[in-house]
Amino acid sequence: MEFFMNISGSLLINGQEELTTNEAIFATNPTTGNRIDIAFHTADENHVNAAAESAWNIFDDFRALPSSRRSEFLKSIANEILALGDTLINKAVEESGLPKGRIEGERMRTVNQLNLFANNIETESWRTTIIDSALPERTPPRSDLRHQKIALGPVAVFGASNFPLAFSVAGGDTASALAAGCPVIVKAHSAHPGTSWLVGKAIQKAAELTGMPPGVFSLLYGEGNTIGTQLVQHPLIKAVGFTGSRSGGLALLNIANARVEPIPVYAEMSSINPVFAYENTLTENAVSIAQGFAASLTMGAGQFCTNPGVLCYKDSPSSRAFIEKLTPIIAQSAAQTMLTPSIKNAYDNSVSDFTKITGMTLISQGSEANGPNQCQASIFQTTGDRFINNRFMQNEVFGACCVLVSCSSEAQFLEVAESLEGQLTCTVLCNEQDHNQVRPLIPVLERKAGRLVYNGYPTGVEVCNAMVHGGPFPATSNSMTTSVGSNAIERFLRPVCYQDFPNNLLPN
Repeated sequence: MEFFMNISGSLLINGQEELTTNEAIFATNPTTGNRIDIAFHTADENHVNAAAESAWNIFDDFRALPSSRRSEFLKSIANEILALGDTLINKAVEESGLPKGRIEGERMRTVNQLNLFANNIETESWRTTIIDSALPERTPPRSDLRHQKIALGPVAVFGASNFPLAFSVAGGDTASALAAGCPVIVKAHSAHPGTSWLVGKAIQKAAELTGMPPGVFSLLYGEGNTIGTQLVQHPLIKAVGFTGSRSGGLALLNIANARVEPIPVYAEMSSINPVFAYENTLTENAVSIAQGFAASLTMGAGQFCTNPGVLCYKDSPSSRAFIEKLTPIIAQSAAQTMLTPSIKNAYDNSVSDFTKITGMTLISQGSEANGPNQCQASIFQTTGDRFINNRFMQNEVFGACCVLVSCSSEAQFLEVAESLEGQLTCTVLCNEQDHNQVRPLIPVLERKAGRLVYNGYPTGVEVCNAMVHGGPFPATSNSMTTSVGSNAIERFLRPVCYQDFPNNLLPN
């Protein structure tokens, strides 16, 4: 606990700690409901300006560094995060209510994605270099043309509530932006300020050890929307990374589009991750599917962006037998602590709203809460026709809540899929006997989601080169990108062509 007392709660700007006289924010331990008595100093417009200006002043130097230098920086960040040891783990557990094992796994995911980008940029392939040599004898002649990608500029990153490490201060947005050559300013999530501060200090130390310019990273705190708005509006910010609610992502998108110079906002926002279960596999594997689906639904109290929120099946004796196996598993599931009181209240309100929809029936609910901020898993049931014709049934519920959709036939799966908004994932559960029926569904799912899952469950996003964690609106604000995997770097790059430049003026 002594190290916790040494957390100053300062802003981290331009390589320095800065204390303010502004109103402080405090974290809450969601497991106990008690305030954690470490004050974190909030920023104002002057701090936003200082962070943005320090980032802009070093931008050209930082992006011009050899990729090997930025790779060294990213690897050093990973090492410094690991060096925090149990200090970081215990603080994240205290502020999030998540179990220690989950936080330890998330720490390794954070480290792994930093190392992934570090290793990938060493090859320089991210620059997408293209050379079209001059053709002076051609009619008309062709100039010497050379193409590469360069960094966009300083990036504002918003820490997510549900991943205090992997989608936060040193998460995928920060890692990919730094890899591209973009300085980063993080607006810390108010639910885990101590965790954010510790990681922010690790980044600062890594920058010092590897000789990075101090303006390469800043960390700001702010209650409400003011600081976030000022960051996105600042003319020196050139892109935004965000993971959170649809309302929050759309607010940032509107702010960015209203600027004199609009900028891209890469927002991951809303997804219900539908699962389509076919008759033959439900008949053969009812027990294992019930267990696997329930585990995916309730994982982390349903606070993953990829928890399945919809399960479609054909009404039949087999599907009814499957539901008879699923409902007691849900009924016996323990209540779990949610990340914050406001998230818990929003979950309760969403479940209550579902109970008021005509044609929606609550068929199973988990164990009652025995502590603060705990949610009960909930499963509702409706028909395919009602689900297709009532948009409210398709609302995302952030938490362990799912709608079972009883279709008149497996052919109706196509109608359900067509009715859906954009998704992060779509899943099919089937066996070889079902393939002829599954095949027409696949093109629809390709249009609807960034990742298609076959005989698995959508929770769990591998950090690797092939991964796509994105999808059509409202899953994300830009369906052409991913926030996880090596292609995430593309969000923070743009192409430049050099025409007839002499070699001594071309980039190395």
